[in-house]
Amino acid sequence: MSKVAIVTDSSPYIPEDLIKDNGIHVVPLTVIWGEENFYDGVDITPVEFYKRLETAKIMPSTSQPSVADFEVLFRSLHQQGYDILAVLISEVLSGTISSATQAKKMLPEANIEIVNSRSLAMALGFQVLAAARAANQGASLQECKRLALDAREKTGVIFVLDTLEFLHRGGRIGGAKRFVGTLLNIKPVLAIQDGLVTPVDSVRTQNKALNRIVELIEERTQGKKNIRLATLHANNAETARYVLDLALERIPAVEQIFSEVSPVIGTHAGPGAVGLAYKHD
Repeated sequence: MSKVAIVTDSSPYIPEDLIKDNGIHVVPLTVIWGEENFYDGVDITPVEFYKRLETAKIMPSTSQPSVADFEVLFRSLHQQGYDILAVLISEVLSGTISSATQAKKMLPEANIEIVNSRSLAMALGFQVLAAARAANQGASLQECKRLALDAREKTGVIFVLDTLEFLHRGGRIGGAKRFVGTLLNIKPVLAIQDGLVTPVDSVRTQNKALNRIVELIEERTQGKKNIRLATLHANNAETARYVLDLALERIPAVEQIFSEVSPVIGTHAGPGAVGLAYKHD
């Protein structure tokens, strides 16, 4: 039986210790800032990104990994004797899957499967970890793919943004566009559903919004087993810690992860965003 290598992109921003411990391979997206290109999380960290954003006169944009980026990694892994499972950011939010699919076609001799996570951040990260942990236990490519697809149905992420400006500018606003122009009066609570940014509620204050995140995830995980939680934030660690601690008081989690959002996701979420991802069995 061939070994299985798990590949993802940089958008989940899985903490580095989990990347290393589980042997996960990451193909970074790109932050484009004027004439400069930065590999997400490689050439620019979240701290550097938000510090620069504070005084930037030109706003950043983002780009999917190139076909060549995937082709080089896929070829190397294939030559090392691996089957390959790539679990990637939502197809409707990024062209990353398109690049990976084109790279796969360039290597017909390799055994490669690609999964559309229909999500991002650590909701995608939990899908990747489910597959990687199975691969490390000797699971086959098809078993790893099945576990990733199963996890896709049992993961989610709910978040609050300080502003919809960045999401709107980047064209990723989805159903949340109905909130544009009303942010002085409400705090939209958003989720990724079917791969799109979707409003799930709106409240009047930041504190109520943070509590609503926890309430919604508590509802979604009620009666479920092996609940895993991961906070995520865009230069807002203190608030993210508050949300995670609040969640842990109410939700019996077997794993907790404190994570940031990558510069690429931060480009669209904007500074101050905070959220919570979950997975259950």
